[in-house]
Amino acid sequence: MGMGEKFITVTDTPALDSVSTFPRHPPADVPIRVIGDVHGDARAFTHAVTTDRFIIQLGDLTDGGPENGEVLRIMLDLLHRGRGLFLLGNHDLRLARRLAGRSVRPDPTLEETCAQIDTLHIPQIIHAIAHAPAWIVSGNRIFLHGGFHTDMLHTAPPFPVPIQDGRVHGVLARALYGEPTGQLQPDGYPERSLRWVDRIPKNLIVYCGHDNRSPDGRPLTMYGQRGGTAIFLDTGAGKGGHLSWIDIDS
Repeated sequence: MGMGEKFITVTDTPALDSVSTFPRHPPADVPIRVIGDVHGDARAFTHAVTTDRFIIQLGDLTDGGPENGEVLRIMLDLLHRGRGLFLLGNHDLRLARRLAGRSVRPDPTLEETCAQIDTLHIPQIIHAIAHAPAWIVSGNRIFLHGGFHTDMLHTAPPFPVPIQDGRVHGVLARALYGEPTGQLQPDGYPERSLRWVDRIPKNLIVYCGHDNRSPDGRPLTMYGQRGGTAIFLDTGAGKGGHLSWIDIDS
């Protein structure tokens, strides 16, 4: 893991008819770099993607850091060149809905993100988010943003994502938001439980973001009662922390 030092030049964003060719699963037998929540930290994201490894970013590309538009351009370039993908995060879905003209909860960070986006890129951004997988099962690993549900092991994520619909439910809600306790935090947002960690099957590894659970600035690893593992990669990028990633060899 580390922090970025410079920007890279990205190619022009892709035409809409190329979106269907964007990767939704990592290629077989290639080294992977799994990157946590970026939240607009373009410098760190630039550093993280400077690798020959295939990129899996765990969602929440924007809202927080100073260069949200640059983060989106970098991610679109990775998609266009088949060098990586991102999982659907709750901030990504909210951004797509806001850009599509849907009503969303007012948030200054979201409005700042929208102000940084070139209007010419809006159709590509909406399409890329709508075609982002909400979870990926790959061997004994599963990649997602918010929280695990056992139904993910035998159910494909929605494709495309319902950008125009209202509140999400079921397994998609778990993937985006985790598992709520039913209580509210002081900031008004739902409190989230980690009970799902104990339901991860033996030998399965869940790579996720969404919550900064780290006590020391490094990705947090938790072991569940059934023998599964959860690795939390959100370490506060764009929100006063830094960006973390983990390399997985083929």
